[in-house]
Amino acid sequence: MNHRKPSLLTFAFGLATAVLCGQVLADATQENPKNIEEITVRADRIEETIPMDLQQFGNRVEVITAEELQLGGFNDVSKSLQMKVPGLYLAPKNGAFDYVGCSLQGSRCQDILWLIDGVRINNRLYNSTSPLDTVPAHMVERIEVLYGGQGIFYGTQSVAGVVNLVTKGFSDTPQGRFGLSMDGNDGVHASFDYATTVGGHQFVLYASSDEADGIQPYRNEDFQPSATDRDRSYDVAMLGLKYAYNLSDRSRLSLHYQRTDAELDYARPYLNYDTVNARDEEVLTLKYDLQATDSIGLFVKAYSHTWDTDYTRIYNILDDNGAVTGNLRTVNDGSYWGYEDYGITAMTRIETDTGFDFAAGYEHQRFSGSDDVLLIADQTESVDAFFGQIRTNENLFANTRMALGIRHNSPSGDGEVTVGNFSLRHDFNDSLYLRGSAGTSFRLPDAWQLYGNDPCCTLGNPDLEGEKSRNVNVAIGGQSSRGLRWEIVAFQREVDDLIGVVDGMRVNTDRAVDFEGWEANLAYEFNPDWSASINYVATSAEAQGSSEQITDVPESTLKASLMYRPANAPFEFAVSLANVGDLYDSVSGGIGRIEHGGYTVLDLGAGYRFGDQDRHRIGIRLENALDEEYAASLGRGTSDLDGSFYAYENLGTPQTLHVSYAFRF
Repeated sequence: MNHRKPSLLTFAFGLATAVLCGQVLADATQENPKNIEEITVRADRIEETIPMDLQQFGNRVEVITAEELQLGGFNDVSKSLQMKVPGLYLAPKNGAFDYVGCSLQGSRCQDILWLIDGVRINNRLYNSTSPLDTVPAHMVERIEVLYGGQGIFYGTQSVAGVVNLVTKGFSDTPQGRFGLSMDGNDGVHASFDYATTVGGHQFVLYASSDEADGIQPYRNEDFQPSATDRDRSYDVAMLGLKYAYNLSDRSRLSLHYQRTDAELDYARPYLNYDTVNARDEEVLTLKYDLQATDSIGLFVKAYSHTWDTDYTRIYNILDDNGAVTGNLRTVNDGSYWGYEDYGITAMTRIETDTGFDFAAGYEHQRFSGSDDVLLIADQTESVDAFFGQIRTNENLFANTRMALGIRHNSPSGDGEVTVGNFSLRHDFNDSLYLRGSAGTSFRLPDAWQLYGNDPCCTLGNPDLEGEKSRNVNVAIGGQSSRGLRWEIVAFQREVDDLIGVVDGMRVNTDRAVDFEGWEANLAYEFNPDWSASINYVATSAEAQGSSEQITDVPESTLKASLMYRPANAPFEFAVSLANVGDLYDSVSGGIGRIEHGGYTVLDLGAGYRFGDQDRHRIGIRLENALDEEYAASLGRGTSDLDGSFYAYENLGTPQTLHVSYAFRF
């Protein structure tokens, strides 16, 4: 048996908890409770309030608004996250609407859970394939980011945190927006949203179209003559419809449907004549909310997420000397890969005046998928989970909130897992607080790891168990009366039972990866018009027994922003900066480990509002203003001349000018 010594961070969290328990006794005698600064409104609908509820009990939550996205001039969500979310490293592979590399507080990309209105959109076939290449920024009302292990309420894959993309919201009065923009990569972007209420029936409609010839995805010297398609293009169309009706003063029925049709180039620097993923994606959600009494609330949600892609790959044919002949070879002609993910969730929240509140629920997930490219057998996997949490309220302690939760997961295969989490927040006074969380999370195997059966590659294993993790996240922070907010965060995460390969088959290994680091956040409001922020993260992510940083996790990231948003002037502008420290990739074919970080991306955005009630807006954005040439990731190519392998760089978007117009009505 392995006996690991407790880390300094774990010890610090335990010590802080013990100290606070003593402080809590003193709090209980105070007559004037302090309100937690971040929480201002508590809505009746339980699911929508989960992030803000968790924030009260020591979890960190960041919110990016639609206004910030508009000021930044973003068209796709990936670029928005790359520049705006503190603690999140994100790099689109070949520009907008493409796969991304990502890391939240030093995590692996597959340890982040992605949601749209609370519905998971992570790829069920491949955990490491990001689901953001078909998500435009125009549909977003706000982005909610929860940090640290969130396995209690959100389940599998929320090891490092959760990113929830909340779509356009309802309105009691008619309101809408139309937008049109163009960019220097021959891109055209159009969007529309409208919300209204008719006879108590609430409706939201949103739609967008984004298409571009795209960027040159590789350096000139990385292209082989056989790659005749030299721009990476995309064409993404989305339509969303939301409906809600209050059946009574205490009950509400809501429906959300979203469909995306996309054609996305899959770029290659060798042999490529044309490679396209043609995708249809649908999300359907039906939800019922009931406030049974003043203290008991309930919601039931059923969802379906279907993801269908036809993959076409056409190569140029070379002669014996490696020269292009002009003939073509169809490698894949609309080969299918896709999955269905559907389930149901029921949850209740009970509030009391005895000092404790309660939350409990049940979730059933079922998914099936297949791949005719990298062969995956068509199988169905299901998971049942029960979860609950006990929370303190102001009737027990004046300045301290604590929560203890547990979740038990039973997959249809092997690997039942139970996880738990404890978190707290203590306000010493109006200007100083301490918060923290400690617990366990998990990540279930994906379909490729369970059912992959391609003779070319590693075989799947239906008996796999999920990866398990332990995490601690502690922070001290505060604010001043002069508009200064600050926070210092320490985090640690250990992932065990890593899924690896033995004798050509997926197995759970005894390997583990340790993640630890710290984060600093500083924000300042000079006045109501001017604000600035800076975020820095330093991370060590190493497999046990190794001193090397694991691939795709940067050793440091720095983000900074400056915004001018006056209420009484027509001009506004924003500056966003993202710096990535040392970052490594491992390239197959005997090439090995290569560093490709050390770059800075600077975005400039500005807007001018005019007309009646400032309904018209003209925006300008200069993306990558310094024209930094940087590698988002690395890949392995094949030389036309002799078939040898070489490493190539997937380039980020070069300096690009965006011009937009929007009209509110």
